Amino acid sequence: MERDIYGNDLRPLKEKKLFLFDMDGTVYEENRLFDGVPHLLESIVKKGARYIFITNNSSKSVKDYVKKLRGMGVRVTAENFFTSGQAAIMLLQERFGRGVIYAQATKSFYRELKKSGLNVVGKFTPVACAVLVGFDPEITGKKLRTTCEMLTKFDLPYYATNPDWVCPVSFGYIPDCGSMCFGIEKATGKRPVYIGKPQPAMIETVMKKYGVPRQETVVLGDRLYTDIASGVNAGVDTVCVLSGESKEEDIVAGDVKPTYVLHSVSEIEL
Repeated sequence: MERDIYGNDLRPLKEKKLFLFDMDGTVYEENRLFDGVPHLLESIVKKGARYIFITNNSSKSVKDYVKKLRGMGVRVTAENFFTSGQAAIMLLQERFGRGVIYAQATKSFYRELKKSGLNVVGKFTPVACAVLVGFDPEITGKKLRTTCEMLTKFDLPYYATNPDWVCPVSFGYIPDCGSMCFGIEKATGKRPVYIGKPQPAMIETVMKKYGVPRQETVVLGDRLYTDIASGVNAGVDTVCVLSGESKEEDIVAGDVKPTYVLHSVSEIEL
């Protein structure tokens, strides 16, 4: 396929050296890998380029993402991932060192926070220097109560991994981190600083790590307000796929405009 659904020439994608993929709604839906994904990733490697998954979904550690993708038949290592969870770790290490961080997180993400050397706790503590909330499908009323208590009793720096409203699953959607934080805000009056996309930091970090300039980088995702906006904010080309949250009418009506629009990543030919 040489043109997107609006007739834009797709051939410039052949010149890209760094492909940054969102995951949920872009390469898979929950536990179902989309058609054509393995072939596209293999094509990227064969042409001497690189692919990285820059997901906002912090519910899994990189180790668990590697396990999941390998279980789907995709050849990946830890080097193929940079998550909002990793971005959060970098920020918290820089700002708070060994200070105590209260974290509302899944078991997988909590283990990753611990392994990074951060001094995280999942229980109420009066000695915390910051609060972190991640996307947590394992959320309980007890966790929410503790987070609200921490934010109500103490004036602490408050961070969240990502602002996504929903996460796609097999039957539709479930509330993502942004929705969880909205509920917390209504209860406490506190709003977090979001770390992941649409901020450009994740993209800029990966480009710097591999020495790839903006003009040779492309972001591929299904959300206008996170994936595509992050690419726009980083000054790189973007591909919005209609296999997840965004619909064609959203693109027409929205302020964030992708460089290309495709029904799925399987339409990309390199």
